[in-house]
Amino acid sequence: MNVVALETSLQGLDSLTGIDSLCLFVAADDRPLQGLSGFVDWRLRGQLSRILIEGDFLGDNEDWLLIPTVPQMNIPRIFAMGIGNLEDLSDRRVDECLAVAARKLSRAKMISVALEIPQSRFTGTAALERLNACFIPEFSGERVVLFRG
Repeated sequence: MNVVALETSLQGLDSLTGIDSLCLFVAADDRPLQGLSGFVDWRLRGQLSRILIEGDFLGDNEDWLLIPTVPQMNIPRIFAMGIGNLEDLSDRRVDECLAVAARKLSRAKMISVALEIPQSRFTGTAALERLNACFIPEFSGERVVLFRG
């Protein structure tokens, strides 16, 4: 498994190449969107925010949304997974979200994916440890790009 780490930034997002999909973890009570979700929303000209406002996707536990991207992005598809409220997001729940996302992306036949670990307290080495413990064992693809702050 090839794992690459990038800084969570517009520059990091814009530097992505050769990725099948981007996986966003969206909390029901995280408005405005923060981190990677916020940068992606910016590149999509607020499309994700509009979807949230319209109520088609709320960020509730295990809500899923597939979003087509704009030509300016080097990513063909975005999977958004609802993770519920941030205040309810325990370490165990973060681990479950990562495992569920890995299985869904594998079933969708994604070979390469970029993501950011949900919850800002998992940065640096802690984010990589979470990825290796919970996502990598469940993901059947070949390449993962980890955004971390």
